[in-house]
Amino acid sequence: MDATTVKLLQLGDLALLAPELTLVIAAIVISLIDLALPRRVNRDIIGGLSLLGVLISLGLVIWKLYQRVYLSEEATRAVQLLNQSYRIDDFALLLKIVFLTATGLILLMSIGNIRENEISNRGEYYYLLLPATLGAMMMASSGDLITLYVGLELISITSYILVGIKKNDRKSSEGAFKYAVLGSVASAFILYGMSFVYGITGSTQLGAIARGLSDHVHAFEPLIYVSFLLMLVGFGFKVAAAPFHAWSPDVYAGAPTPVAAFLAVVSKGASLAILFRIFYSLYFGLGVNKDMIIYHDFATILLVLAAVSMVIGTTMALKQSNVKRLLALSGIANAGYLLVPIGLDMLDGSWHSSNFSEFLFYLLAYLFTTIGAFAVHTVIERSAGHDEMKGYAGLYYRSPWLAVAMTVLVLSLAGIPITAGFMGKLYIIFGAAAGHTVWLAILMMVTGVISFYFYFGFIRQMYMRAGNEDEVRISMTQRVVIALCVLFVLLLGVFPGFVVKAIQQVFSIGADLLIRM
Repeated sequence: MDATTVKLLQLGDLALLAPELTLVIAAIVISLIDLALPRRVNRDIIGGLSLLGVLISLGLVIWKLYQRVYLSEEATRAVQLLNQSYRIDDFALLLKIVFLTATGLILLMSIGNIRENEISNRGEYYYLLLPATLGAMMMASSGDLITLYVGLELISITSYILVGIKKNDRKSSEGAFKYAVLGSVASAFILYGMSFVYGITGSTQLGAIARGLSDHVHAFEPLIYVSFLLMLVGFGFKVAAAPFHAWSPDVYAGAPTPVAAFLAVVSKGASLAILFRIFYSLYFGLGVNKDMIIYHDFATILLVLAAVSMVIGTTMALKQSNVKRLLALSGIANAGYLLVPIGLDMLDGSWHSSNFSEFLFYLLAYLFTTIGAFAVHTVIERSAGHDEMKGYAGLYYRSPWLAVAMTVLVLSLAGIPITAGFMGKLYIIFGAAAGHTVWLAILMMVTGVISFYFYFGFIRQMYMRAGNEDEVRISMTQRVVIALCVLFVLLLGVFPGFVVKAIQQVFSIGADLLIRM
């Protein structure tokens, strides 16, 4: 009887881990298929199988979220597995939907569009995206520092390989080397910061650490500051926040364009998600006692980091003509916007509690806008043979619908009304104002206005410059990705309230984010 009970519990755990196990099984099976296929066989079949694995995993995540909201009472509590080291909660499920959606779009825009002379082994490229996405999902569900670090290294190591997968390209090799060295240093900072909180509390579980830090805050306050700052430096590198951003333009420029899109959305989003969980799970309770200013200091540090990222990302992009570098610098500024909801002080008396809905809405807007822009650039990059903005010259006369699509995406990046980017920035600005950080709201508006200059460089090239008369060739998969991204950018811009209300209905700070034991 006991053995049967244990077996049922194990089967139940496997069912809860079905999305992650789907990616593990798919990666193993697809890698074996790739080894067995003759070299002359087109490797796009591997891309199709990888996309199928991602879609199945996405369906399982959506079904689990539906079960939690409508078919059970689990929504009031998180499901904890593996001795509370892995959590199935609405925070994790919503972010997994973002990561899997982004990976699916990236795979779709890659199928049929990667040449043999660009990536010598396209099979490796396709199935390496699966463990990278798995790492992001593990980070979102982590309830333990060890699980968190395993997920972080899984996405990091596979990303290093993907950046350098163009073996015969010097820029790709240099970018991969820089990314691997600096990424390893960042991981060391994170691990060193974790060692301090482990030394203070004697545990790696986030709930136990939160209780231990709250109990020992007076005795170990300097060490708690050190642990926070060390982890912030490491995660600041992972999200490409200034002043830890120097690697970003070189890595994006050297990596294949779909890989750059993956780094911009999935890798950045996973690090922001775990920073969100760590900040609220570990350090939130330190501000409950009004005599302790430590939590408020941490919130201020995060907001200053956000402000610096906005300013540096925006100003550095003003004179940039390389599109991939420009999108990398845009990602630095957007990392600043995404840090604002994380750093808003919830204990200042205003009780602004919609931080996560603002964060997730802007992350969704950033997902569709950025992947759409990279998808358009893959077309232009192949047509022009380079990454410079002048490759967009006269695009409206060569491919009107592609020019219109890029216009919508650029307007969203710039934050123009009726686009997702505008509504996402507006929600964060309102949140900053509600959190009594009006200076940051003003800075967001100023940097947004300044960014119009370099974003409208695309429009100037497409509509006001003469280009060659060569026809722009767009594959069916690229058309689908660009059309989907433009559609969702407009839908999120026109009907933002529906999405925000849905997030707020599903998500609860107490049940899904504050881990307590």
